[in-house]
Amino acid sequence: MQQVDVAIVGGGPAGSSAGHAAASEGADAVVIEKGVPRADRETLGPDSTDAAGILDYWVDIMNLGEPIPEHVKHQELDAAEFVGPNESVELTSTGIDSSYPNFGFTVHRARFDDWLRERAENAGAEYRVGTAVAEVDSDLSGAPTHTLTLRDGTEIQADYLILADGPQRTITGTVLEDWLADDQMAKLDSRKTNHIAYQEYRRIPEELFEDDRIKFWWGYMPGHTAYPWVFPNDEPVARVGLTMPIGMDIDDVANREDYCLLNPEDERIPQGGTYIQRLLQREYPGYDLDDFPLVEDRGKSGGTETYPISSTRPIESPTDANVAIVGGAMGATSEFHEGGDHVAIRTGQIAGTQAARGHLDSYNDRWHNAIGDEVRRNCVFADMVRGYEPDDWDTMFGLISDVKGDDAFSAHEAVYAGWTGAKLFAEYKWKKFGFRDGRYAQIREDDYGSL
Repeated sequence: MQQVDVAIVGGGPAGSSAGHAAASEGADAVVIEKGVPRADRETLGPDSTDAAGILDYWVDIMNLGEPIPEHVKHQELDAAEFVGPNESVELTSTGIDSSYPNFGFTVHRARFDDWLRERAENAGAEYRVGTAVAEVDSDLSGAPTHTLTLRDGTEIQADYLILADGPQRTITGTVLEDWLADDQMAKLDSRKTNHIAYQEYRRIPEELFEDDRIKFWWGYMPGHTAYPWVFPNDEPVARVGLTMPIGMDIDDVANREDYCLLNPEDERIPQGGTYIQRLLQREYPGYDLDDFPLVEDRGKSGGTETYPISSTRPIESPTDANVAIVGGAMGATSEFHEGGDHVAIRTGQIAGTQAARGHLDSYNDRWHNAIGDEVRRNCVFADMVRGYEPDDWDTMFGLISDVKGDDAFSAHEAVYAGWTGAKLFAEYKWKKFGFRDGRYAQIREDDYGSL
């Protein structure tokens, strides 16, 4: 049996960052990654979300200590555009102070993951790819230890366990089920709490390719966190995709005729590829779908990929058991983050550092301090827009002329927008107050009552 200080389940941004941080502190750390194939990677790697990109202040949240290499980047961004059925908002600033000089940048997913893995290995972490964790046995009778049995039969015993297995929580769920009540475990049901994302790599006609912005369409498809997007990659290739709830029933959709990507003859919610075709036909009249060919040597398979995105509400970790949950597994990433590499990297970094130092008991406080403002803001937005229909998005975009880091939009603008603007602003402030002191976390450390 291999003995290590820190075992990390999952080798995506959160897991690799945990491995790098733990090894940098002198711990014996191993990262276990089952590995998935991608068309744009020669070897197996993590099943990471191919996120929109990195915004300026996300660079500071990640706290990498070194610049992201240029070969990892695709495009420097100047703006984000949010399009409603009749109104739109263009943001050329995140409104949050940052050290990065531009609005942000898009990244090559596989290169980003490979660079994070390389950092971890260079720091001294062992990175095992190609075998998954089959079982975790935690012994809490004395100083906690965790025995991981891999599918190849290998056994690894660790003093500290970091769970970075993403929003499906394949291993996280089996570890926590002995420590949480049934009603608490129900909150982690991946089909209920997660969203599904689908995207295609398409070559865009050069005259339409916008290399300096990411674009989102709201109120075009049902689901309060359902929206299509276009993200620029290397010219003139873009990712055209969408996020939507899992298992939505079209019979539950009110005012179906208001959603421009639904057709009257639809008997069920369209598949992702159908939504994308309809978006391209609507937004680029005069062009055929053949003008936007799939680039088949990108993504996971044939220029397409599907992946889960975790719920907006995060969970705290059972640190008394020497266990930390990070990234998508803890719900720190979200549909509003578009994957949230920044919070995944930062939570992994904090967990790895504290585990190596033997002070994992401070992990929950530290991640709240590091990313709490970001997570809280996203939780508030998710609550505010729950139940929104197309007209509501038009109202929102018609009112908001500037998004800011603390107040979401300017009180001055809200007042001059009249009653609707003031009401929207007040709702945001009230919901934000309700999530104070970490109350946005849907499972608190005290909930692990059987430890």
